Amino acid sequence: MSENLRKPFVAGNWKMNGNLALVAEFNQKLADVNASAEVVVCAPSLFLHAFDKDSFSVGTQNVSHLDNGAHTGELSVDMLKEAGCKYAIVGHSERREDQGESSELVALKAKKCVAAGVTPIICVGESLEIREADNVESFVGEQLDALINAMSVEELSKTVIAYEPIWAIGTGKTASPEQAQEVHEFIRGYFFKVDSQLAQGLRIVYGGSVKPDNAKTLFAQNDVDGGLIGGASLKAEDFISICQAAN
Repeated sequence: MSENLRKPFVAGNWKMNGNLALVAEFNQKLADVNASAEVVVCAPSLFLHAFDKDSFSVGTQNVSHLDNGAHTGELSVDMLKEAGCKYAIVGHSERREDQGESSELVALKAKKCVAAGVTPIICVGESLEIREADNVESFVGEQLDALINAMSVEELSKTVIAYEPIWAIGTGKTASPEQAQEVHEFIRGYFFKVDSQLAQGLRIVYGGSVKPDNAKTLFAQNDVDGGLIGGASLKAEDFISICQAAN
């Protein structure tokens, strides 16, 4: 698959924000979005039932690597799928840091999603300290190693990779288009060593303070196939503009 056949992908990550009124607003305003990108809203699981899933897809921000059972507070992929989830964010830096999720655990979650027919949006990315030490490729490579060790080529082909430089999440700082492209090219090259067709078809999206005024330039990069949007995904008009920038 060539890069021209990778359908642009834009997902909003509401994080621990939102309410039913915001869901209703999105249902109304996204109903007639003129965007060629695949559009996903990843909201708190509590609100998933209220979305109009005919206009866009919904996803969860986390999922258990375990099956249904005695796991208080967890949500299984089967439960989330029944709630209408087609996507699941796994390995977001906030969970890696706040909940101590390892790359190995993230890989197990991604594998569980694929087995259930839910597409995992797998987050990778470095801190400012790692970037300033010029260890970005080594650090991100180790995160990718865990995926390769746990998943087959066929399983990996059913994922989306999101590169999120931690230093650009919620800080107002954004990686330059050149910085984003450099890491995206590295990630695609990493998977190319595993399987060339996998690498060519894999969608790699950028997350890190994407806004309407910088989205088009970021998405124009050869290996940037869309975005995982944080703060701007809480404003319907801004999110729609970003989705249209991926056309």
